[in-house]
Amino acid sequence: MNDRATQLKAIDRLLTIMNELREQCPWDRKQTLQSLRHLTIEETYELGDAILDNDLEEVKKELGDLLLHIVFYAKIGSETNDFDIADVANGICEKLISRHPHIYGDVDVENEEDVKRNWENLKLKEGKKSVLEGVPRSLPALVKASRIQDKVAGVGFDWEEPHQVFEKLQEELAELQVEIEARDQEKIEAEFGDVMFSMINYARFLKVDAESALERTNKKFIKRFQYLEQKAKENNKALRDMTLGEMDTFWEEAKKL
Repeated sequence: MNDRATQLKAIDRLLTIMNELREQCPWDRKQTLQSLRHLTIEETYELGDAILDNDLEEVKKELGDLLLHIVFYAKIGSETNDFDIADVANGICEKLISRHPHIYGDVDVENEEDVKRNWENLKLKEGKKSVLEGVPRSLPALVKASRIQDKVAGVGFDWEEPHQVFEKLQEELAELQVEIEARDQEKIEAEFGDVMFSMINYARFLKVDAESALERTNKKFIKRFQYLEQKAKENNKALRDMTLGEMDTFWEEAKKL
């Protein structure tokens, strides 16, 4: 791997290129914090896809795209004298030092849970009114639920054992069934949300990332369904004209593959 001098030289090269693009490229010169936002979100999802696929070459490329965005935002900030890349880097350095008193101070911790608990308590001491302030409003609901649960667990608001969470999940499923039988659509939706929230919480206790687990299932389903479409085409049939039995045969073949 590259040594520290080579790494710093590469970052300096990127900063130089960013300066040149901002001055000379019509597209880059036009960009603002707001115009880059949706592109940054897209790049983050592309990185997530690469990680799920365990495609390390693609992970490297997507990290480069995200690094470019960070440098781009910092360049825009420097033009208005609000912040530059040094401010960004120093800001996160200071935060990491203050949030890790067990490394840079005299606090003792025994495990990861102690670290997480200290992290959330320190944020409250810094002036945050709620441990949930750090959960972005625009996060997808599934990811947001997971982050909410992580954060409240960090200050001790949590179940003690996995079986307690499973029992809560069963309780929520029973409540959902009651509303299904009553055919109250609004209450069905409310109880369904409770079931999903409990499922995500149970995943946390099982050390499963719910978002990644669901996305892997999405990818698996897509692959199997596309195999089904391919087989239908090979047999000169449209899916709508096939029986469920025929489709199930190809589906089982896809599962074996």
